[in-house]
Amino acid sequence: MRRVLSVLAAVVVAVAVWEGYKAVGNPDGTVLFGTRVLPRADDLSMPHVWDMLRRLGRPELTGGRPVWQVVLAAAAFTLGITAAGFAVGAVVGLLLAVAMQRFRIVERGLLPYVILSQTVPLVALAPLVAGWSGNLSLGPYPWADWMTVAVIAAYLSFFPVAVGMLRGLQSPQASGVELMRSYAAGWWRTLVKLRLPASLPYLFPALRLAGAAAVVGAVVGEISTGTRGGIGRLVIEYSREATSDPAKVYTAMLGAALLGLVVAGLVSLLELPLMRHRRRVSVVTM
Repeated sequence: MRRVLSVLAAVVVAVAVWEGYKAVGNPDGTVLFGTRVLPRADDLSMPHVWDMLRRLGRPELTGGRPVWQVVLAAAAFTLGITAAGFAVGAVVGLLLAVAMQRFRIVERGLLPYVILSQTVPLVALAPLVAGWSGNLSLGPYPWADWMTVAVIAAYLSFFPVAVGMLRGLQSPQASGVELMRSYAAGWWRTLVKLRLPASLPYLFPALRLAGAAAVVGAVVGEISTGTRGGIGRLVIEYSREATSDPAKVYTAMLGAALLGLVVAGLVSLLELPLMRHRRRVSVVTM
């Protein structure tokens, strides 16, 4: 309940800031030393929030479905791709973290490249991945466009999991590790009984970051590869009407924001039972 109230409070604050700046901001934007540092506050650049909400209820095209149905369907399509990319990225990140914790030489040799991988611009990477995947197939199944988008989402999501999980696996105190050694526990038993439970407070914040990164990767991947049916393609299609129907552009952006909230909420639902079990075990142990 506290998290739900926090999300609602954040939405209220965002709406208040948007409308407040629109009320007092310069319609032509704020220019400092010849550079625009604040956006234009006119109706074309910043529609009112209630105009965006009203646009959700009107048809996308004459005689067509309401915009909210189109945005919801596109968000659901992108959610499926995001889930696939997030799952692959999380598994890869976990395996890398375990390998780097187990072998110090792997951590020294691999961690710099893991960090370096995130410096590649996504808009430059997406066309390359699309070009490589055009020659791939999964047995009798041809490589689909959504798989390319899922790979891009996995590329962005594995990094927070790898770094956060590595920190969590290294978090147990030396006394705890020595206690496991005194019990003649091997590396695997120490990992399962000590390191994995200790890593949970580090893992779930990393998973939330990975979920947000997967959403960004999926949306940008859809835009870069031209994948139809998702929220990224919807942003491109609606942006063509920015001059005549500016509120319509922001409905697609609201769908992308809602998608990020849904992914973060799903990760939080996974966190609740595991963290509650961890606290229960800690209390019993004490």
